[in-house]
Amino acid sequence: MIDPDGYRPNVAIVLMHPDGRVFWARRVRRDGWQFPQGGMNSDETPTEAMYRELREETGLLPEHVDVLGSTPGWLRYRLPPRAIRRHDRLVCIGQKQVWFLLRFTGDETDLKLDLTDSPEFDHWRWVDFWYPLEHVVNFKRMVYTHALHHLAPFARQVAGVQAIPAPNFEPRRWSRPRTRRRPPAPYGGQGADGSEPG
Repeated sequence: MIDPDGYRPNVAIVLMHPDGRVFWARRVRRDGWQFPQGGMNSDETPTEAMYRELREETGLLPEHVDVLGSTPGWLRYRLPPRAIRRHDRLVCIGQKQVWFLLRFTGDETDLKLDLTDSPEFDHWRWVDFWYPLEHVVNFKRMVYTHALHHLAPFARQVAGVQAIPAPNFEPRRWSRPRTRRRPPAPYGGQGADGSEPG
């Protein structure tokens, strides 16, 4: 299912341990790590799709989690050009996602990555809440940033401010393309056009 703008509806899941760490998983046959996520079927609500993806990708059932919050509306990211299949009948240029924050209430033995014939992940670990922002693939960084900043207040209600402090970087850093830094201005002063360097 792809919308008229070329985005595939999708859900993403931040599964949080009660101590504030989050579930971080490695994709099968790749060296990429990410949160669980997956496409929605045309007859599903975001919540229904979230529980289905949760089961397929982590082995968890609704009784293993509590829903703490979700993002309002859609968050979008574009695929890099090399990942767009231009010859498909409907061309998908990216994903539009609803993100869910879930508190893990089960036992770690409940986590099973191999319930389907084609597992999404082959390894997982618990990481600090903000860790994924520096370690997810580049083209997903902006959507991860917006989602985690929105979900952090819900997470703090469970884990506390000490477990989920304010991030130590500027969130807008990922919301615009990176540009080359100009070389330092001579004498450490202003640039030739009167602007501050950098």
